[in-house]
Parts: sequence; C-alpha cells; structure tokens
Amino acid sequence: MGIVEAVSRSAEYTFTKPNAGVVRLLAGLGVEGDAHAGELVKHRSRVRRDPTRPNLRQVHLMHAELHDELNALGFSVTPGGLGENITTRGVDLLGLSAGTLLRLGAEAVVEVTGLRNPCPQIDAYQDGLLKHVVGRDDEGNVVRRAGIMSVVVVSGDVRPGDGIRVEPPAGPHVPMGPV
Repeated sequence: MGIVEAVSRSAEYTFTKPNAGVVRLLAGLGVEGDAHAGELVKHRSRVRRDPTRPNLRQVHLMHAELHDELNALGFSVTPGGLGENITTRGVDLLGLSAGTLLRLGAEAVVEVTGLRNPCPQIDAYQDGLLKHVVGRDDEGNVVRRAGIMSVVVVSGDVRPGDGIRVEPPAGPHVPMGPV
C-alpha cells in the first residue's frame, strides 16, 4: 500500500499547482476547483484538436520517487511542481495496467487512463528537465516518466498521509499509452 504525499490544485491554467491540505475529487469531473476538471477535455492542446473528446486527464498523479531522483540530479522539484494533482509514494505508477483502480483515502477512487505526455513547458519550468522525464529505451521507444492520468469514478476527499490501495483490472496487463 502506498501513501499520498501531497495534493495540489490550481483554478487557473498554471504549470505548477500549489499544495492544499485536502482536495475533493468529483466523479466524472476531476479535482474540484482545478482548471482541468470537467467531463470534456480541458488541456489547451487537446481542446484545440477536438473539444468534444472525453477528459481522460481529470487527475494527474506523480510518484515522489521521481522528484527524489530529479533532485539528486540537481533540479529542485517539489510536490505540485510539475503540475500533478496527487503526489504518491510507494506505488509503481508507471508499471500499472490501464484500467487499474486506485483507492485514495477513505472514499475516492480513480481509474488509470494512461501516461502523461510531457511537454516542453517542463524545460521552461527548469532548463534541461524534459530529457529526464521523457526519453528513449534501448530499442528507440519513447519512455514517458512524468506520471499518469486518471478519471474519477468515486467522489471523495484526499489528503496528504492517506493510504493508496491498488486494484488491478481483471484480465491481462494492458500497458499504458499517452493520453
């Protein structure tokens, strides 16, 4: 079982999200009071492509272990700094199957939809950071490490220190793609 290290939200389209003492997840919408909450796409690049698409990026989760790694390389990354809503510890987020349910705290449940596709804004946040969160493996495949995206299936409050329970979907593991 993992833990929630921090929760963050921003009512405006900002790259970094300030930490909060609690966030409320709303089923089918996302983080209450966050600019990316809604049934339909809210990320600007996706709205430009097709504003009628479902929002598969309601809640962005990132593993604190990535922050640790980046800080050891000389960057200064804190929870919410890379735009995530929920910073986790002790869960292999990138290894989860698409469709995995994450029970956050006493009530909230999110369903994993895919990988965050990092954008050049990361380098605007801290120069050179992008190459450490997206790269290529030995076969030349793109490897995305900037967290995962999810949709809210059960509403509830989430706070730092809350437990995270992982429920894999029935059937074979389905590798996540970018959403």
